Amino acid sequence: MWDSLWINGRLATMREGAVPYGTIEPGAIAVEGSRIAWVGPVGELPRRTARNIHDLDGRWVTPGLVDCHTHLVYGGDRAQEFERRLNGATYEEIAKAGGGIRSTVTATRAATEASLLASATERLKPLLAEGLTTIEIKSGYGLERDAEIKQLKVARALGERHPVTVRTTFLAAHALPPEYEGRPDEYIDAVASKMLPAAHAAGLVDAVDAFCERIGFTAAQTEKLFRAATSFGLPVKIHAEQLSDQKGAVLGTRYGALSADHLEYLGEDGVQAMANTGTVAVLLPGAFYFLRETKLPPIEALRKAGVPIALATDSNPGSSPVTSLLLMLNMGATLFRLTPEETLAGITRNAAKALGLGGSIGTLQAGKRADFAVWNIDRPAELTYRIGFNPLYQRVWQGKPDAKVAGEPRLQPEPVAAANAG
Repeated sequence: MWDSLWINGRLATMREGAVPYGTIEPGAIAVEGSRIAWVGPVGELPRRTARNIHDLDGRWVTPGLVDCHTHLVYGGDRAQEFERRLNGATYEEIAKAGGGIRSTVTATRAATEASLLASATERLKPLLAEGLTTIEIKSGYGLERDAEIKQLKVARALGERHPVTVRTTFLAAHALPPEYEGRPDEYIDAVASKMLPAAHAAGLVDAVDAFCERIGFTAAQTEKLFRAATSFGLPVKIHAEQLSDQKGAVLGTRYGALSADHLEYLGEDGVQAMANTGTVAVLLPGAFYFLRETKLPPIEALRKAGVPIALATDSNPGSSPVTSLLLMLNMGATLFRLTPEETLAGITRNAAKALGLGGSIGTLQAGKRADFAVWNIDRPAELTYRIGFNPLYQRVWQGKPDAKVAGEPRLQPEPVAAANAG
């Protein structure tokens, strides 16, 4: 007996193949515990019973949404820097003057775990309300051992207190803290030999990231950290080619990077290296828009090379104060010329790959986690097409449905036979 059965839906399974969106209609999803037990056409349902049957009434179902690049936990805000940029200052000018990431570091170091948890919770809520089921959260605003660990603890707490899967990424190599001014090599040594081991020993690190850029860290400094990550068996990710081509993506692929993120200045060598290793290209249209960038990532080259393309909010206080994955769908299409199917794959199947979770989430398939979202839409392209539009009907995380957004689905609480069990 299945725990639950969802019938009469239109399923955008997001499995790769000839059928757009991997569509099955009318389709059904059977759930046992936290996993999908069966998915397919209603007419092919096995002769099984279910404790609960949910009639989807023709609604669309997609995999649960995945935000694979965020900086959700931080103190303060940077509204004043936003104003400065509108008055002509560049992102690099603000950073070199002690603003940017460093200003958030000051606020984050001063904040308590409780206050960081409270503010991050408010940023998480709108994402959950849009069908989010998995989120990556980076550190990188502490830049010293205890403050980095504080951020990671808060990120873990979000996953313990809310129905969402949280993956934590250690990003102490995000910026040079003021106490290490002029001594970046010494700082990277401290990150690799002291901070990372402490965070890993506390069980707080799922992956390691670095900002490889002119205003961040060199490829050589980044590689020193990646060697340390590899010694702990931790996967790596990399902020690469956002402002210039520092060959960060190529470096990342040498260490089997799960993803390379931003990529506006990615060269052909980086595209080919990513294609060869399966490293996911995580594009961040919120930051592109917010910083008024004009240099587009090499979308067509990534397409032709078969590099998986993901989208994420990059939710952070300075360059992408965004808490809407649905908005990223529209921006990915309008700014980067991705198709609606590519954008949806970018926050489901490919976003899951960018977190190393492609085997357990990201598509609607038997054996994968029962994370999915039910929508009041006529076609999947509506999710990308409309702006300021949240048609979520219901979110299901690990087989457990949230309260319905738009009324109760029909539910039969007694065990009944599946639709075609004669």
